[in-house]
Amino acid sequence: MTDRSASPSWADVEDLGDGIWAIDTGFKRPLFDASHLIVEGGRAAFVDVATTFSVPRLLAALEGRGLSPADVDHVIVTHVHLDHAGGAGELLRHLPTAKLVVHPRGARHMIDPSALVEGSSAVFGEDVVREIYGEVVPVAPTRILEAPDGLLLELNGRLLHFLDTPGHARHHVCIWDEVSRSFFTGDTFGLAYPELATDRGSFIMPTTTPVQFDPDALEASIDRMLQNDPRAMLLTHYSRVTDVKRLAGDLMDQVRDLVEMARVADGRPDRATHLRTALGEYFLDRAVAHGCAQPRDELREFLAHDVELNAQGLEVWLDKAKRKRDPR
Repeated sequence: MTDRSASPSWADVEDLGDGIWAIDTGFKRPLFDASHLIVEGGRAAFVDVATTFSVPRLLAALEGRGLSPADVDHVIVTHVHLDHAGGAGELLRHLPTAKLVVHPRGARHMIDPSALVEGSSAVFGEDVVREIYGEVVPVAPTRILEAPDGLLLELNGRLLHFLDTPGHARHHVCIWDEVSRSFFTGDTFGLAYPELATDRGSFIMPTTTPVQFDPDALEASIDRMLQNDPRAMLLTHYSRVTDVKRLAGDLMDQVRDLVEMARVADGRPDRATHLRTALGEYFLDRAVAHGCAQPRDELREFLAHDVELNAQGLEVWLDKAKRKRDPR
């Protein structure tokens, strides 16, 4: 849960080089949720912004670079899930000239976020959503720039290329930065928590969060990004990973495994319980095989939130697939 008592600090920011900084937004726990600040010749852009409670940290990071709110041209959200975009409206209140850049499917939800709040409340509960996300402030239509596939956005001469990358969500974009030869991937390239990295490198996991998981689209999006031969991927959860080809292979193997586990669980009277148990053991075994040294009970607890969300997303995917086969 967000620690609202923590004062924003330059210690929450990591210099990644190439004019990019990773900002720990303070959402849920340390090193869980990153916003990325791009600076080019005194002009700036944020990529993903977490919640309303994260805004002081983002503004502190900007000030720490010697920049003012008027120096920010763009607030980019990879998709409109609240841990990525919930604070966008509040942040824009402090940035007099910035535009919000968002997938065309997501723009209306930034203008009227009521459906986003209702959807998150259905997953987590209304009281929990209010507690962890705070107020989700609407964005005026005049401050929104839609980002269709192929958009080229210029930040003081630095080109950012937008790719439509469904799979985690239909309204997801990933952003190719020519300077760093990296993608800002939101959730399309999964999750890689620093606590699970070992001498073998980062530990990657897919995220099948409800309600728009599409395994075929996700694999196609990952393949498409690999065509750029990226040096690194900049994940929202959490920040820079390298060894991209290995991680991409791991991700796609896991997506296929999760789909198979969901199909095996389908039709059982205890489908939900069976699937959660299977996923928990699957990720736990992979973490141990990767060399994670934490006791299994600690790892199980650490992974529990993602296991739950992945299970929910897979169940939604199963039910949608059934409706497509039999629309009656």
